[in-house]
Amino acid sequence: MSSPLRFELQHQDAKTGARAGLLHTRRGIVETPVFMPVGTLATVKGLTPDLVRSTDAKLVLCNTYHLALRPGEDIIDSLGGLHTFMDWPGPILTDSGGFQVFSLAKMNKVTEQGVVFRSHIDGAELDLTPEKSIEIQQKLGSDIAMAFDHVVALPNSQNAIEDACHRSTRWAARCREYAEHPYQALFAIVQGGLDPTLRRQSARDLSAMDFPGYAVGGLSVGEAPDEMYATLDVTCPELPEAKPRYLMGVGRPEDLLQGVLRGIDMFDCVMPTRNGRNALAFTDNGPLRFRNQQFEADPGPIQKGFQSAVSQFSRAYIRHLFVAKEMLGPIILSVHNLTYYQRLMQNARQAILADEFSGFLEQSMTNWAAGPS
Repeated sequence: MSSPLRFELQHQDAKTGARAGLLHTRRGIVETPVFMPVGTLATVKGLTPDLVRSTDAKLVLCNTYHLALRPGEDIIDSLGGLHTFMDWPGPILTDSGGFQVFSLAKMNKVTEQGVVFRSHIDGAELDLTPEKSIEIQQKLGSDIAMAFDHVVALPNSQNAIEDACHRSTRWAARCREYAEHPYQALFAIVQGGLDPTLRRQSARDLSAMDFPGYAVGGLSVGEAPDEMYATLDVTCPELPEAKPRYLMGVGRPEDLLQGVLRGIDMFDCVMPTRNGRNALAFTDNGPLRFRNQQFEADPGPIQKGFQSAVSQFSRAYIRHLFVAKEMLGPIILSVHNLTYYQRLMQNARQAILADEFSGFLEQSMTNWAAGPS
């Protein structure tokens, strides 16, 4: 299928095969590997678009299910689409609502046709089919839309995992048939739980449909990190080399680098902002928890030598903000954490281009294990 998006694979690390590329979109070029801040309701929580841009973020993610409930896709469409609505000039990826099939499992009913949700807001019914998900995403006007898929919790029964995997493939075909937006690229989502055979089959079946990009979904839903890595080991080699690969909803800094090691190009997760709102900062020596009394009179920065839009603030001041329940504390740490994730991806990219990714990964893991200073 023709696409408004093009992926250019620039280099693969000589030792590991980790990838550095360029994602060409009509709203600019995005260097990969890339981390996407999560803006579920057309906002990265607590941050203005200028603050998000200050972190070097180029691509953000919004949520189809939540925006369909409020304010509604028709209102966003009438106001010029998501980019105008949220004042974000760069590319936007919208997820399909498939994750809510998992996260709101007690409030929905799955059939072959689609999923009937009971709104978590007021109990109103939302009927989401593959076609409806694409229709909503087209009205939102995102640059990248995700196919509607069936996500299940792990661990789970083999029958449930197989059923969801095969249904996701059938739904992907329906999404592909319905998608017709000239400025929107559609990504398929590989499912299959932790079953290597299902994962390989899902990747092969979807690859044969020739989507502009591919995601690995259904992970970070209860499995151990090593199980996730093993799943990537069998999935990524089955995906087209010339198409971008996106690991959905992951995760910790170490998970990002382990994903890059296995050939992933794109990531998203709420961790940097959610943890920031809860007084945790990511650093090269592991997380700092700013409610701890040890920072009460600490004049040092969050991380020595780390430059960001908020690096001027002392540890003592940040702790004070959280103790006093001032909203600036969560804002500062959200900006820091998003900057940290962007810098991590930029450093990984430079290491790949220099064929030094294995050393960068090893040093990063060593530093994180050493603990905060």
